[in-house]
Amino acid sequence: MPQFEFKGRSGNGQLVDGEIEGANSNAVAGLLMDRGVTPISIVEKNQQIDILEVFRDRFNLHQVSIEEMLMFTRQMGALIKAGIPITRAIAGILESIENPLLIKSLRDILEQLESGRNLSVSCARHPRVFSNLYISMIQVGENTGRLEETFALMADYIDRNRRITQNIKTAMRYPTTVIIAIAIAMVILNLFVIPKFASFFEANELELPWQTLLLLNMSGFFVEYWVFVGMALLALVLGFRHYVNTPNGKYRWHKFIVNAPLIGEILNRALMARFARSFAMAYGAGVPIVQAMGVISRSIGNEYISSHVNSMREGIERGEALTRTAHRTGMFTPVVMQMFSVGEEAGNLDEMMTFIADFYEEEVDYDVKTLSDKIEPLIYVAIGAMVLVLALGIFVPMWDIAQLAGR
Repeated sequence: MPQFEFKGRSGNGQLVDGEIEGANSNAVAGLLMDRGVTPISIVEKNQQIDILEVFRDRFNLHQVSIEEMLMFTRQMGALIKAGIPITRAIAGILESIENPLLIKSLRDILEQLESGRNLSVSCARHPRVFSNLYISMIQVGENTGRLEETFALMADYIDRNRRITQNIKTAMRYPTTVIIAIAIAMVILNLFVIPKFASFFEANELELPWQTLLLLNMSGFFVEYWVFVGMALLALVLGFRHYVNTPNGKYRWHKFIVNAPLIGEILNRALMARFARSFAMAYGAGVPIVQAMGVISRSIGNEYISSHVNSMREGIERGEALTRTAHRTGMFTPVVMQMFSVGEEAGNLDEMMTFIADFYEEEVDYDVKTLSDKIEPLIYVAIGAMVLVLALGIFVPMWDIAQLAGR
């Protein structure tokens, strides 16, 4: 946050000066007035240029974490509930955050609010920070005069997504660590260990089995062309990242993710829980169902699921029932479809969607807890296969050499 040098007069007329942090000169003036100081001049202090920060700003590398968004949303809800004006609430929050992207966005929002724009319109200028669902909920809160309730709902929604994401990351940490360790071990074996055995076997002029020849040839290839192998892997990673950023590539990749073995089912249920929770929150807040579907499709985070949500929205626009359009997508289980039907007939669709979200979240929690038990056998098989190849390729010839030496 920038530093400002100020001069002013206290309540008894004495001249005071000093330095203070603030989002901008208007925010600093408000802080000084709260302290009983009438500002005379406020000048931003020259800051040293941080090359790393300039580089991050140039290439848009800053991101706002889900924890930071949760904290900001909870603070806004609490401050607005306490009767503090929005501009003062944002100015106060700016004093306690450190994320450059969030600071830059909130400064602009504060300026937009001071110029007379609505909060939802101001937030819409920063799509990297605020999702479509977030903006739509703020708009509803402004229109209904229940902005503090909107922030409370969004805080609960963000917190639930955070917990699901953390649970999935925790479950994937062990298998990911093991896979990385195996990859590092294979690189070390091919570049440093196996070449030593190759020179030993060559010196003894042994007739080697095909397993050993395979290992020696693979190791020789990596030793000879490791630079090209590294460049090929880098090109593959960059090409993949470029492909998944295209509309068609993103759709195919997201479809593969939700249909992948083991982890795909968990991610699919987590996305279904997010969809149901978002729909219940938006519909319960008074967002029209067609608009809610459009907002959710743009903020759910998976293009494959988004396409199904869009097809539901298009069916509703044609006058079809929600249950019918949901059934046609094939996304939901028969049990969930029954909940859809009951909620639509009883007129309490938001309550049933909340129940569906709870149902999916419980399924995700259970699947995450049992994920390690499902993956561990596969890891053991992979490690066993690697040890078997090494045993057949390296230790069998060594055993033959030991027998020859004994004779």
